[in-house]
Amino acid sequence: MDRTLPMQFRPLEIPGLWLVELERLEDDRGFFSRLFCSDTFQERGLCASYPQWSVSFNSRRGTLRDLHFQAAPYEETKLVSCTRGAIFDVAVDVRPGSRGSWVGVELSADNRSSLYIPAGFAHGFQSLTDDAEVLYHISERHHPEAARGVRWDDPDLAIAWPKTEQRVISSRDQALPRLRDL
Repeated sequence: MDRTLPMQFRPLEIPGLWLVELERLEDDRGFFSRLFCSDTFQERGLCASYPQWSVSFNSRRGTLRDLHFQAAPYEETKLVSCTRGAIFDVAVDVRPGSRGSWVGVELSADNRSSLYIPAGFAHGFQSLTDDAEVLYHISERHHPEAARGVRWDDPDLAIAWPKTEQRVISSRDQALPRLRDL
């Protein structure tokens, strides 16, 4: 492994999605890692400006936060990390001409990876543990009038969500449309 790189960028199945893995410098005290470096992101042509940071705390395993995004002209790039517990994180391509492909990865406090999600993708997750906490770095401020979403169980997407005894889903998310109805 190249010890000069502060982070490892692993391309995922859909172009534009990246799994950002930390390079740990370990010793007897624990480890030190660089979580983000604007220069490193810019060198790869990735978004390096995140004026809004948000956190989602999910007290119960099985909590599902549906597939949200913002419409033009307020599309968002997100850098998502799980700082406590574990989640199954999903990005769905909603760009014209390539609608509906999705990627899911496990993000956790243990693996400390982040998912880079460019504009044109809906994002959602399901908590795999109680007390899961998710940190979002978002390239665009929230604009309620541009908020959109897609149902988690849209049969056209056929997302392979982890099995759980009980899903916790908001009434707002349960009322979201299928992708084809946007």
